[in-house]
Order: sequence, then structure tokens, then C-alpha cells
Amino acid sequence: MKIAVIQISEAGKDIAKTLQRELSAKKVQRTDVGKQWTKYDAFVFIGAMGICVRTIAPYIKDKHEDPAVVCVDSMGLNVISVLSGHIGGANDLAREVAAAIGAREVITTQSDNAGLWALDTFAERFNWAIASDDDMNDCIFAFVNREPTALLMEICDEGTDYLEKTLPEHVTVVKSLEEVDPKKFKLVILVTPYNLCAPYGVLELHFVPMIAALGFGLANHPDDYEDIYDEIDEAMSQIGVLPCYKRYCTIDVKEEEEFCAMLVDDLGEELVFYTAEQLAKVEVPNPSKTVEKHVGTPSVCEAAAILGSNNGKLIVPKVKGRNWTAALAIDHKYLREQKGHIEIVGAGPGDPDLVSVRGRKMLERADLILYAGSLVPKALTECHKPGAVVRSSADMNLEEQCELMKQFYDEGKYIVRLHTGDPCIFGAIQEQMAFFDENNMSYHITPGISSFLAAAAELRSQFTIPERCQTIILTRGEGRTPMPEKEQLHLLARSQSTMCIFLSASIVDDVQRELLQEYPEDTPVAACYHLTWPDQRIYRGQLKDLAKIVHDNHLTLTTMLVVGEAIDNRQGLSELYSKYFTHLFRQSDLS
Repeated sequence: MKIAVIQISEAGKDIAKTLQRELSAKKVQRTDVGKQWTKYDAFVFIGAMGICVRTIAPYIKDKHEDPAVVCVDSMGLNVISVLSGHIGGANDLAREVAAAIGAREVITTQSDNAGLWALDTFAERFNWAIASDDDMNDCIFAFVNREPTALLMEICDEGTDYLEKTLPEHVTVVKSLEEVDPKKFKLVILVTPYNLCAPYGVLELHFVPMIAALGFGLANHPDDYEDIYDEIDEAMSQIGVLPCYKRYCTIDVKEEEEFCAMLVDDLGEELVFYTAEQLAKVEVPNPSKTVEKHVGTPSVCEAAAILGSNNGKLIVPKVKGRNWTAALAIDHKYLREQKGHIEIVGAGPGDPDLVSVRGRKMLERADLILYAGSLVPKALTECHKPGAVVRSSADMNLEEQCELMKQFYDEGKYIVRLHTGDPCIFGAIQEQMAFFDENNMSYHITPGISSFLAAAAELRSQFTIPERCQTIILTRGEGRTPMPEKEQLHLLARSQSTMCIFLSASIVDDVQRELLQEYPEDTPVAACYHLTWPDQRIYRGQLKDLAKIVHDNHLTLTTMLVVGEAIDNRQGLSELYSKYFTHLFRQSDLS
């Protein structure tokens, strides 16, 4: 935000300086507020509220146009949101200012104080358009007064995730407008790209998520190119789809067309071009030999829409206009349809707080959580939604695991397969992915924090040190699973890098014997048991004593063995870092 600070009295001088520094704000004289009213996103007055109100009164027009206005008393005790609380951002700015000066924010917006949704911020916040005939203020009035409200969501995105997690008591989720009985509901909130109409007598607030890819083809240099934009919108509306385009897509031979220039330069739309070779690889319902003859691909609009939507679902097949064709597709991740999905989630090293934000969201959304019970603490699954099935796979073989996931998948459910650490490191997901591929099942991987990173953190050690160790090796000892000949431990040990050895406590004698072939016997080692779990234990020592450390403390497979001089190494580092680093940047990077 471009913020102006207006110091009304001398007593607010120090506060003004603080806010100029903390908010990168510019000081403006009170007499210049009128001239600057449209040039700033926000004004922060420091002084009496009455002076603030009288200063801005002549310039107030509309909450959709007015800048945010905040008033701070000259003692710095209270920060009051005065104007454009939601849309203009005054409420958030009041909180930011209060935090900067240690004051109390004063916010009078009813929805904020009642802990309700700020409906008038959703369009900008979630990149939604508004397609309602009813007045927004009437809808907000009904909502904040807790009138019975229906919520219909036909897509999935960040906004709908938020709505589902923060659903107020007076809001009921419905699956169709047929459930919206005017005798039961005063308001319906729609989140859908489709042209729906609320029953008579029910207020409607319709949000249109911008999630689709519009593929289009053009005749060569059409004279009516300025009309095509509106014609496509009208054609889609007649089909029942509102303008919901996240991007426009077409073939690269149309790059110089005036319509394309208008989309980007005049309308600010995102435009993506594809080659004929890329488009020709896409299977479409309406291929054309004529199109293929002229541009080298049997489809432009449908293929471009599918590619632009990340190989999504074709919602509107090819539509023909006078000098254009168009098609619409939506990425599968946005579709709220009865199709299953499996998310393989890295649980992190064990502490529930160390799962990624994305991973946590997946766990909260899942209908089935299948977690590696012998390696993943059950506490990680406690964020599940009501009614979700939570199962440990510790007593299940691969066939049973896959059968359970497919059962839920075929019912259109959302499944999280929760693996320890990061799934790509000894995660045993290869066989599962092969099963998913064979059955044409949708799946994705959310990475996690590996236990070797937790080991470095808990050991308070940097595993790479200039001139001494610049490589980290992640490996395991040779137990029941054979190691490739070139990856035998004694061969890897020749570099004397920092080595993190997984799943090898049970064969620690063999591990120690191989490592001693290359590492000095006094090389620092650490045996890290249940990293970040409540019963975490870490034992330090030297390589010659590694096996004894593991045996004496009865450490199990859930132990990370770390070997290398980087452990706890602080000696002589100040000289090394002064040689290579300047203000935390490598000198070579600054040259």
C-alpha cells in the first residue's frame, strides 16, 4: 500500500516517525489531503478523531473507491479504523499500525467483531468476480445479522477451502439450488462459474471464480476483432457459463493478431501461445481436417483450452462464431466432482508442527488418512475433519493398502497417504504409484521435511563447512535390501562428507566396520532416535564407539546415524566465514 501519514499535533511526532519507518509511509500535510486523496491507498492521521473526520469528509465518495483511513490518538494508545475497513484495507492497516506502536486496534465493523466472513473482500482476496443482481449491502446486512444462509460451492479453490474451515453456525452447505427453500433461507451464497439463479424471495450473492482456460481460434486478421471478446462472453453465457477465464490460449501463429494485442495491452489478460506440435498431441472431441491443413494441428481452441488448464476437463467444447472458435476447460484440481484423488504427503520427522502448511491442509480435507503407523506419530492425524477414516498401515501389506485406497477413490473420496519425512527418501511410494498409474488414478505428492534436516537442527550443526565439507550423503546400510555395488558404504565414505544413514541401527556393527575403512576413528558421530518426537534422544560420540552407543541405548530402526566432522564443529569458522562471506553473502556472489 502507498501510505500517507498526517501528523496533526506535535505530540504525535515520534509516532509519525515510527510509522514512516515501519510502513515505508510518506508524511503529508493535512492541508494537502484533498490534493493527495486519490494518490494514496491509505491515510494514517495522528491526533484527534474529530479533526480526521472533518478533513476527509469533503472527499468521501464510495467504499469501492475511497482509500483506507486510520486514526491514531496522539498518545499512541488506540488505532481506529475510520474509513474503508474491508475493501480499502483499513481494518488490516489498523492492526498493522497497532502492532508497530504497541497500541490497541479499534475496529467497529460488525462482521469482524462477530467473527464472521467479510463478504465484500472475497472478490479481491480470492480472485473471484461478482455476478449478482442483488445489492451487496443487502446481502451483507442479512449475513451479519445471522439470517439463515445457504452456501453452494461447485468448485474447489483457496476461497472455498477457507469457507469450509470457517463455516458460521447460521450457514448451511447445500449441493444444489433445489435445497434452497425460501421458507428456510434468506440468503444464498454461490461460488460457481455457472449461470444459476436463486429462488424467488432469496437474496443471492454470486461469486464467479476465475479458474478456467479459454482456448480460441481466429480467422486471419478479422475486421471485427474488437467485438470478439464480448461475442465469446455472450456465447458462453448462452450455454450457461459465466466469464471465468484465468487465461486465454491459442496457437502461436496468431501471435501478431490485433485481437491478441488487445487482450494483453488493452484488457490486461493473460495470454498463452502453443505450437502446432504441442496442440496436435492433445486428444479432442472435435478435430478438424481443415484446421489441420491450414495450421498443422487438428484442433486449436479445444486443444489450447485443455493445455491451458493443465490437461483439465473440457467444460465447453468448440463453439463457433463468425470469425472465431472458442472452448473452455478447467483444471481438475478446481472441480468439485465425484472423482477420487490421492495425495501422498510427507509427514516430516515427527513433530506435528513440522508438517508443511500444504500437508496440514490436505490432512484436514481428507476423507481417508492412511498413515505409516510404525513411523508416523498418530498425533499428526488429529487434525482430521469429523467423519474422516484414519487408519494405520502398520499391519497391512501393500495389496491391502492399495485395495483400501481404491475403495475410497472409487467413491470419489479424497485420500491422504501419510509417509514419514519426505516421501522421496526411502519412502516406499514407488510400488503405490505403479498401482495408481495402472488404475489411471489421480495422485500428487506434497513434500515433507526429512529427518536428516531435523538432525542438523537438533544437533545445532551446519552439515556443510567451507573448505572442509560441501557434500551431504543420504544413504542406508546394506541389510535385507541389497545396495548397488557402487554405493557400498566404504566407497561413499571416501569423500569423508557428512553422511546421514537411514534405517540402519539394526546393522550398526556392519555400518561402523565399513565407515572405519575411510573415516578416522575419532570422527564425530551422532545417533538420533525419534527426532522431534516427545521421546527424542540424541547420543554423541566418536566413530569407533558408534556400535556401542547404539547397542547400549537399545536404539531401533527409527534412528538416524550422522557421521562427519561437521557435527558440532565451530572451531576456526570465524576466519573461514570472514574469508568467504560478507554480510551473509558469498563474496563471489557479490562480484
